[in-house]
Amino acid sequence: MKMYILVRDAVPPGFAILAAAHASLACYLKFRDAPEVAEWLAGPFYKVVCRVTDAEFERAKECPDHVVLTESALGGVEVAAAFRPRAEWPKAFAFYRLYK
Repeated sequence: MKMYILVRDAVPPGFAILAAAHASLACYLKFRDAPEVAEWLAGPFYKVVCRVTDAEFERAKECPDHVVLTESALGGVEVAAAFRPRAEWPKAFAFYRLYK
């Protein structure tokens, strides 16, 4: 079980760190009653943070059960998305670049 957090490439590093933290919490709060979240919390609750292009970001949002974060200091642009923890992921998620 893992939660994916995707941060857009264009987001400056300081905002990216905040976006990832806020996305993790927002995702937990939105899906806290889902059985997958209880299972995720019971084990090691893995999170994977990736940098994605704008096109990858838009395609990823087609995956259900996610929350999108915006940043008011950047004009309200969408900066990150976090996806409900699950065991099985669409193939594309395996190819996103880890945020380093």
